[in-house]
Amino acid sequence: MAASKESKTPRLIQHTVAPDALSQRLDRYLTTIVPDSSRAQIQKWIGRGLVRLDGKLAKSSHRISPGEKVSVEIPPPALLELKPEPIPLKIVYEDKHLLVVDKPSGLVVHPAPGHASGTLVNALLARGGSLSSMAGSFKPGIVHRLDKETSGLLLVAKDDPTHRQLSQQFADRKVEKVYLAIVQGVVERDEGTIDAPIGRHPIHRQQMAVRPDAPRQAETRYRVLERFKGATLLELFPKTGRTHQLRVHLKYLGHPVLGDARYGLRGRFPRMALHAHRLGFKHPQRRRWMEFTSPFPKDLRKFLLDNPKPM
Repeated sequence: MAASKESKTPRLIQHTVAPDALSQRLDRYLTTIVPDSSRAQIQKWIGRGLVRLDGKLAKSSHRISPGEKVSVEIPPPALLELKPEPIPLKIVYEDKHLLVVDKPSGLVVHPAPGHASGTLVNALLARGGSLSSMAGSFKPGIVHRLDKETSGLLLVAKDDPTHRQLSQQFADRKVEKVYLAIVQGVVERDEGTIDAPIGRHPIHRQQMAVRPDAPRQAETRYRVLERFKGATLLELFPKTGRTHQLRVHLKYLGHPVLGDARYGLRGRFPRMALHAHRLGFKHPQRRRWMEFTSPFPKDLRKFLLDNPKPM
């Protein structure tokens, strides 16, 4: 596959550490403000002198403080070439038009700066067969995406007509998506709806936020499944599909997703406790409704088993 055309000029990100930012290592903090970056990649940039604090060279181990001015000079990405990689995938369903993957937490969906390999797309290429081209050269077959740390069901198209019709179902809000999340704190109401528009954060440009002036509606319905000491298991029904919608809406509710370092606190859980549990759609070629379910992952179930329920 031919390499993509990339910009040859570096990109500069400038950021002021927020007043409410907790003291943490610089390399870890930067993964929350630089999109699609890994901690290893950040450490390489720091080692090359591409990261500065208040105009001075920085160290990965530096503990950030509110008000510090951070600048990151992101080098132009190397020309990438998609290569098949024999990464194991759990295939829930497959036919000649599409497949449904149960993605594990930690697997990036498609190559991007900082993640040139080891992605779901690399794994799909290793399986052979055709993939749709509608999403671009580095996203073959990808109809929608899940964040790296989010586990669960993902839909992949093998041909462009199937991809086009599935994308239309997402746009028309005809795809049923149900998520499970463990959130911080005890949610009092048994169920509710968060109807709050989402836009780019006015200060932290790599984040999204609830903004009354945002032009696009965002709506999430939630239901409490179980309450635990200091945490709640929620079932989530996103009506819209904005970037980071569930994470932003739950932060707005006052109960961010457990382990969400960008919109809450990493805390004692090593990853974001968000799981794409159920996926339903009308098969574009077979013209019948299909629905799939992914069980709650073992690491999330273990957390719940280890935590007592409130008295």
